[in-house]
Amino acid sequence: MITQRTRISKKSNWILFLFLLITVWSCKTNQVTETEPQAEEELTLPEEDDDLDSLAILNLIAKKENEIADYRASAKRDFDLLHTELDLAFDWERQAVIGHTKLTLKPFFDPQKVLILDAQDFELKEIKLVEKSTQSSLAYRYNEQQITIYLPKEYSRADTIQIEFDYTAFPEKNAGNGNSAISDTKGLYFIDPLDTIPGKPTMIWTQGETEHNSKWFPTIDKPNERFTQVFKLTVPDSMISISNGELIKQEKFGNGLRKDHWEMKLPQAPYLAAIAIGNFGKVESSWKDIPLGYYVEKGYEKGAAKVFKNTPDMVGFFSDLLGVKYPWPKYDQIVVRDFVSGAMENTTASIFMEELRLTEREAIDSEWDYIIAHELFHQWFGDYVTTESWSNLTLNEAFANYSEFLWNEYKYGRDEAKLKLVTETETYFEESESKQVDLIRFFYGDSEDMFDSHSYSKGGVILHMLREFLGDEKFFEGLNLYLKTHAFQSVEVHDLRLAFEKVSGEDLNWFFNQWFLDKGHPELYFEADYSQPGNVLISAYQMQDLAKTPLFKLPVEISWYEGETRKSKTLLVERAFQQFALENNTPVDLVYIDEAKDLLAKISLESTPKKMLKQFNQSQLGIARYEALDSLVAWEAKEELRVIIPIALEDKFWSVRESALAYLQGNPEMLGSNSELEEKVYRIAESDIRNSVKAGAIDVLADFNADKYHSSFLRMVNDSSYLIAGSALMGLMSATDPKVSPELVERFAAEDNFRMVIPVADYYITTPVAGKGDWFQKKIEKLSGEGYYFFLGYYSEYFSRFPEEGKGRAVEYLLGIMRNDSKKFIRLGAFQALLGFSDDQEVVKKITESASHETDSDLKNYFSYFMETLKDEN
Repeated sequence: MITQRTRISKKSNWILFLFLLITVWSCKTNQVTETEPQAEEELTLPEEDDDLDSLAILNLIAKKENEIADYRASAKRDFDLLHTELDLAFDWERQAVIGHTKLTLKPFFDPQKVLILDAQDFELKEIKLVEKSTQSSLAYRYNEQQITIYLPKEYSRADTIQIEFDYTAFPEKNAGNGNSAISDTKGLYFIDPLDTIPGKPTMIWTQGETEHNSKWFPTIDKPNERFTQVFKLTVPDSMISISNGELIKQEKFGNGLRKDHWEMKLPQAPYLAAIAIGNFGKVESSWKDIPLGYYVEKGYEKGAAKVFKNTPDMVGFFSDLLGVKYPWPKYDQIVVRDFVSGAMENTTASIFMEELRLTEREAIDSEWDYIIAHELFHQWFGDYVTTESWSNLTLNEAFANYSEFLWNEYKYGRDEAKLKLVTETETYFEESESKQVDLIRFFYGDSEDMFDSHSYSKGGVILHMLREFLGDEKFFEGLNLYLKTHAFQSVEVHDLRLAFEKVSGEDLNWFFNQWFLDKGHPELYFEADYSQPGNVLISAYQMQDLAKTPLFKLPVEISWYEGETRKSKTLLVERAFQQFALENNTPVDLVYIDEAKDLLAKISLESTPKKMLKQFNQSQLGIARYEALDSLVAWEAKEELRVIIPIALEDKFWSVRESALAYLQGNPEMLGSNSELEEKVYRIAESDIRNSVKAGAIDVLADFNADKYHSSFLRMVNDSSYLIAGSALMGLMSATDPKVSPELVERFAAEDNFRMVIPVADYYITTPVAGKGDWFQKKIEKLSGEGYYFFLGYYSEYFSRFPEEGKGRAVEYLLGIMRNDSKKFIRLGAFQALLGFSDDQEVVKKITESASHETDSDLKNYFSYFMETLKDEN
């Protein structure tokens, strides 16, 4: 048997070898116009030593064949879905959608006799073809995911047909398997549908991206489809409904129900269709003739007015910047409970997570402009012009990501925008340590995999680099052309490139090939030779792995200072090693590589604490001063920090002041030997224009000498800003002479903001104070978001110290959160909190059982590691 196999293998390899040889030979001869007669060369059969080469060829062929098979093509359009009409009611008890649909379609190009609709986990009734005034029943097959409908004849693209049927959809069935950006796939969500959870409102909302709207209505659930729509929603009279487009009619039935008619006259992709139903309060605003609505739970309207207050300015700014007026009839922003993402850009109706549900006082320190800008910019990039496939997702998300930079630049200045850009760069670099893929990629396991830091963060920084290369006039004119050319259409990356090329008049394939269609990033090493200070020699090396990553063509700004004047030159790095004579003329002893932090590149240039000190003192760019301070802190360069910190406390860029205070909080002894420095910190605490900086200064004073500043903290704890009041309360808790009074603690125990709740919780634990089990339970049920996450540890610690206060209830509560919460970081926090009860083997068994239900791979690994550690310890 072995011998026979060997002979067959040799024969097969030989046939393959001969085929490849003939192919190569024929290709070569096609390139020759005239040749001399060639002597025949004898072909010989490969020997045993050639088997490895043959195997390599076979592996290569298998790889190429798999690439063809696994290619993620844009969805083929057999039909064009023109219009969707839905009439929906909701079975709150069964968490089901009772629907009637009428779909208007036509063959896209080729004649069609079979229609396939996406419809996940439906119960179907008769499906009818509507022709004029007659209806005829249609045969169909259904596999729980798609309906295959057999039409009575072949229809051409000149024909328009209507399909109508009743259905019941069950979004809860077969849900789950989300990703880090969108944590579930139900499509439509019932929140506390029977009003059984204290403090949680009953509501419905939807999340259609990527292809989850077919969990609640039948459609062609692909991003390159578009339709107009009318949604009729039967809802309780006590609730408000919101959907895409305009509310055109309301029918009251007199039985506690009414039907709202929402019409969307402009076409949109299926995943952007949305509804939200709940007992919302509404704040009304406008930009020109565009109505704006901010929907939140009742009681939070004043907070919403502050959180979303910049929306009119944003709509105007983006409209002017792009030269395309906001293209839709209205824009609503809805804050819901338990949302499975940060926010979603449904056309005319963006839905946001509950972290944006703030009281008027909490909203004083609101820093949600970035997410509001992100979803608003999607109304142009993603809704008006939509990616044709998830492979091109970055055409939606890179623009939305970059809008955060654009808004910060316009509203708060270049330094703040650059801080955002650096954060995005570092977010991508963190992911690149374990994952480097093409930005536009046609090979992925699941469309949800595309929602990563490549599509968002890397894409946004790439757009910034393209803007820097082209200049503002060409860049924004290119965006204007792209939007107007492809309005209400789907696009791919080459559409974007061609728009920029048409405006700029230059070939941009080199840019798009290396950044959009390839993987990785430049890793640059620079040397600066100052031996001729009037003509500094710059050596540039590209150090990235060229077997996996392109050799980049990269404009790099080199800058230096001549007195108070900033000078710069842009060098084009396009080889593995290059040298540039700077020809700066005026002698300098320090140059900066990408001082403005415009590049998505890891840049190395030999530096020292003294050079960073000079950079801090010399640079006119806030982001460069921030970098210098950050580097000196990382290097623990105490001598230079003693010089820099007093200056940094007065820096005009708030982030530099805040970073200096953060360093002082870890090194409060610096204030003990420098009364002038202490006085500066105190002045900041009293009068800085930014509340987060004030709070940072209070934290420093509390760590330095809480007793000394006790009277100041007593005054500051009444500040309207929770940032400031929370830090002052922590300061009061830190004082020993006098100690904080129980009466003062109880005065703040009624607060529900986590910045006040956590100091009180810490007091109850460390004092300690018994009898507060109900207080801890009530607070954890009121908190949400990051405050909830932080409080989980205090909650666990209290009940582990005072089990008689309700340990069993606390454990069951945490287990429920660990199993069921939609947010990954909250499930992680619940697990960490449960470890506080790990001395109880029954609790450990319950933790193990709950961990077994986790679907996120990162959390599964984390849980497994710690559970194994517990086993070893026990």
